[in-house]
Amino acid sequence: MLRRALPLLALLLALAGCAAPVEHREPIRQALLGLSDRAARQLLAVRELQPPEQQVLLLARPDVDATLGLATERVRESLTRALLGVSGGPQVLDWQPDMAGDADPHQWRVACRLEATAPRLALSDRELLPYRLTLSLHRPDNGAPLWQTTLEGAFDATAL
Repeated sequence: MLRRALPLLALLLALAGCAAPVEHREPIRQALLGLSDRAARQLLAVRELQPPEQQVLLLARPDVDATLGLATERVRESLTRALLGVSGGPQVLDWQPDMAGDADPHQWRVACRLEATAPRLALSDRELLPYRLTLSLHRPDNGAPLWQTTLEGAFDATAL
């Protein structure tokens, strides 16, 4: 009986090793998730978005500075995950230009710009890449922002 159980136990241990804990994610993914979580908290605190569970956020394609070395879709995915991860949060959809026009009162377009604010900063053990994330909240049928905020920080360039 024990002889039959050992291969099964070895298989179970091998499968358990495949589920890597969150701490082992790649550093840039962690940095983007942290930035996206901060952005989501600020966005969902906006008075016009209360209560968030009744809102629909139309997330526009982010404008990402190429010098950061980040794919636009990676930034959008990270922000989408952060917004969807909020308990009692809004619905989140990708916004397309053809969605402009008459909008439901609970629909909001979210614009995002991520830009490098300075060249890489060389430290003794790594390089930092300063950034600025600007989020704007719009009505889908209006270009003027109703709310805007800016988050600043620096990515560890070795993680890019």
